[in-house]
Amino acid sequence: MNMIWRDLIQRLIFISLTGLGVLGNIILFVRHVYTLRGPERKNVDVILIHLAFVNIIIIHCIGVRDIATIFHYRNFLGDIGCKTIIYLERVARGLSICTTCLLSVVQAVTISPRTILCRKLKPQTAWQGLPFLLLFWIFNSLISSNLLHYITVASSTNRSEVWMYTGYCCMLPSTHTVRWLFLSLMALRDVIFQSLMGWSSGSMALQLYKHHTRVLYLRSSRFANDSRPEIRATHSVLSLMTCFLFFYWADFIFSFYTGSTVTHDSTILNIKAFLVLSYAVLSPFVLIIRDVHVSKH
Repeated sequence: MNMIWRDLIQRLIFISLTGLGVLGNIILFVRHVYTLRGPERKNVDVILIHLAFVNIIIIHCIGVRDIATIFHYRNFLGDIGCKTIIYLERVARGLSICTTCLLSVVQAVTISPRTILCRKLKPQTAWQGLPFLLLFWIFNSLISSNLLHYITVASSTNRSEVWMYTGYCCMLPSTHTVRWLFLSLMALRDVIFQSLMGWSSGSMALQLYKHHTRVLYLRSSRFANDSRPEIRATHSVLSLMTCFLFFYWADFIFSFYTGSTVTHDSTILNIKAFLVLSYAVLSPFVLIIRDVHVSKH
C-alpha cells in the first residue's frame, strides 16, 4: 500500500511539473518572439527564445519517458524511440547549461563599465548570439553521441547487466575508456561553462553593489527609485543563476555517480529526473515574474 501511494504521488508530481513547465516555457517563448519582432527588441531575446525551446525539449523527453513507464506501454518507444528520447534529453541538458551561461555573460557585459573591451564584446543586435547557439548544438550533439550506440530498449536485454534509464530504456555496458571519455567531456563542459557563469554572476553582483552605493548618495527619492533597465534585468538573470546552480550542481553529482557506477536504484534515477525537470520548469517563471515586476515600475 505504501508503494502504491508513493508511486501515485510521484506520478502526480511529475505530471504537474510537466504541465506547468510546458505552459511557462511557451509563455516565455511567445513573449520574446513578440518582443523580437517589435521595436523594443533586446540583445538577449534570441537567447531567451532558445532557452525556452530547449526547456520544452527536456520536459517533453522526460514526459514521454514517464508516460511509457507509468502506463506500461512496453512497445511505445521501441529501440529507436529510446535512443531518440534519451539522446535529445542529454543534448538539451547540455544546451541548457551553455545557453544559461551565454545569457549571464551577455548580461554581465551589458552592464559593465563602458570600456573599449566591453563595447567590442557587447552584442549590438539580438541575432549576434546565433553563431554561439549553433556551436552549442554541434558541441553537445557530439559529446552525447555515444548514447546513440549504447541506448536500447530494455526488453531486448538482460536487466542485470545494464544501467536502467527508465522502466523500458537502458544503457548497454561500454568499455572503461569510452565511459570515462564521455563522462570527462561532460564534466569538462560543466566546469567550463559554470566557471564562466560564476565569473559573470560575480561581475554582475559587483556592478549592482556599486550601483546601490551610488544610489545611497542621492538625496531625492525620485532618483533613489530610478535605475537603468539593464540593472533591473540583471536581477532577473542573477535569480536565474541561483536557480540554475542549485539544481544543476545537484544533477551533476547524481549524473557523475550514476554514470560511473551501474545502478538499478529507481529512487536515484527519479531524483535525477526531478532535478533536470525542475530547472526547466522553474526558469521561465523566474524570468516571467521578474519581467512583470519590472514592468510595474
